Parts: sequence; C-alpha cells; structure tokens
Amino acid sequence: MKTHLNGLLLYCRPGFERECAQEIADRCGEAGHLVEVSAEQNSGWVEAQAEGGTLWALTRILRWQDLCFARQLLFSGRTVEGMAPGDRVTPLVEAARELCDGYADFLVETPDTDDAKSLSSMIKKLEPHLSQALEEAGAFSDAPDAPRLHILFTATDRATVALSWPGRRSEWLNGIPRLRMPREAPSRSTLKLAEAFHTLLSEDEQERLLKPGMSAVDLGAAPGGWTWQLVSRHISVTAVDNGRMNPELLESGLVVHKREDGFRFVPRKPVDWLVCDMVEQPRRVAALAARWLTQGLCRHAVFNLKLPMKRRYDELQLCTDLIAEAMGDRKYVLRCRQLYHDREEVTCYLGDPGKAGGGGRKRKR
Repeated sequence: MKTHLNGLLLYCRPGFERECAQEIADRCGEAGHLVEVSAEQNSGWVEAQAEGGTLWALTRILRWQDLCFARQLLFSGRTVEGMAPGDRVTPLVEAARELCDGYADFLVETPDTDDAKSLSSMIKKLEPHLSQALEEAGAFSDAPDAPRLHILFTATDRATVALSWPGRRSEWLNGIPRLRMPREAPSRSTLKLAEAFHTLLSEDEQERLLKPGMSAVDLGAAPGGWTWQLVSRHISVTAVDNGRMNPELLESGLVVHKREDGFRFVPRKPVDWLVCDMVEQPRRVAALAARWLTQGLCRHAVFNLKLPMKRRYDELQLCTDLIAEAMGDRKYVLRCRQLYHDREEVTCYLGDPGKAGGGGRKRKR
C-alpha cells in the first residue's frame, strides 16, 4: 500500500498537550525510534515528526490502546493551508490521494476546543461534497485492512490529512465517546465508569468480566454514580462511604452500604471487582488497588488517580512504578487512560492477564 507519511498526529484534552507529548516521545523511544514532538498549549492536539522509515515502523508498533493521554492516534500527511472558501474540496482530495491510495471511510474532525467548535457548521456543509469528490476520485477501498482518512480542521482555511488503522485507533469521532447520561443515575460520575468499561476493556472482556451475579466493592461510593453503573449490570455492590447513598440504589436489593473508611475496609470474602473514585493522593490510591489485587481481595480493579497541577506525567509514572513494585513477580495488566469524562485525573484498570485479555505489562508507562 502506498503511503506518504509526514508525522504522528494525536488528539488530547486541551491543557494536557505537554503530557501527551511526553508520553508519545517515551513510547517511541522505548521502541527504538526518536521523534521530534511539538505541542501548543490548549490546542487539543500534538504533532511528532520523524523520517519516513521510522514512521512506517511505528505504524506497526504504536496502538492508541497503549497510550494514556491521547484520545486518538493518527499518522499524518500534508497540511493544506490557505484554502479558498469557495473550494476546499479540491486541495483536500489531492492531499488525501497523495497520502494513501485507498481508504475504507473518512471523518472530518476538529480539536476539542471552543474556538474549533465554531467550525462545525462549515464542516457539516462540506462533508457531503467531500464524500462525493473522494468517491469520484476512486479514493475508497474495499480491502479489509484499508485505513480510515481523517481530515483535521484547525482553522477555516487549514486542515491536516491523516490516516488510522483498525485495531490501533479509537473508533469514536474526535476520539470522544458519545455516552448518554442515564436519568436514574444519581450523579454524572457514572459516565466515568461507563467510559472506563468501554475504553479500558475490549468487547470480549466486557462480556466475560461484567456478568450478572458478580460482586463488587465501591470505595468512596456516595452518592452512588459508580455503584449505579454496576447495579445496572446486575452486579451486587458493597458501597463504602461515610456519606449518604442514593435511596433508590439501596432499595434495589443489590447494594449494601457500609459507613466505613475506604482505606481500612476489607471485604469478608473476595469480590470480582474493586472500583474506587476517592479524592486522595494518587500514590495512595495506586497502592490500595495493588494491595487488593495482591492479597486476593479482588480480581479486577478500576480506580481514578487525581493528578497534581504540576508534573502530572511524572506522578503517573511514579504510580505505575509503585504498582509494579507491589505486584513483584506476579504478571498483571495495567491500562491507564485520561477519559473524556475525567478532568485532572486518569482512570486505570488493573487485573490478572489470565482473566483479562492480552499479556501482562511490567514496564514504566
């Protein structure tokens, strides 16, 4: 397949460009490839430049699923600048054809910023014309491994063409999941756990590991947003919090409320899941999750790490190193991601590789 790659293009939460840049530089370095990373604060995206051979090698190594701060992982081509309002289609189709000789489909996107959202009306009008022009140019392919074309508009006259491959990208537009807030849920925090399950677990893992009749402990549960997400899957929950729980949850018959300290609580018997959204020092929460797993108190854990305002990337590395030390020689799966519904935090999954899919990870993130 013919491709002319110029660099890497990653979407991220505005304000976290530095962390995204640090991470992709580290991941490429670990793979033996140096890249030159550039990022503009609050832009919502990061670029990394490298030689063509390096970029092609990285297409076979890098996966969005292995990154924490990136919402999307793309391989970019040319940036088209100075487009005339009357004809943006022609230069974009030319750039797309230069980048690759066949696409499965295409998306037109913008960064997740207030300024970029003003482009949405223009993009909506442009999309059908682009689709027709790409079709007429023979830009689409039926090949099962054909990449997707992404067109990222950062201004009305400026857009970058990029591509992504199945299994190595986020499937959501802009890398942002579209989740509805359930009416019955007691707080919006329920969307964090819903997104965590969709993002940190594969479809197969969700089916195998989130079965009705399973058991869970929710530390820092009140008022019950994460507990509700588990109960909606018919999982029994011990909700641990000194605060008040949602009365309807308590009436479900699937919730037992314990007014205890989440760091001191120990279940009478092992549970399938530990979930934790306590506002605490991230290293303390990381150590708690590792202790529950190593002591056999749970089989899987999802927990939030509330990162400090400064040195956020370094703090995450310290937490993952702490988990590695606590796990010792035991194999494990650790996946960390800054979710769309997170803020100054990341959400992590920690589990047994024999129960989750994939191999164990025992390296610095």
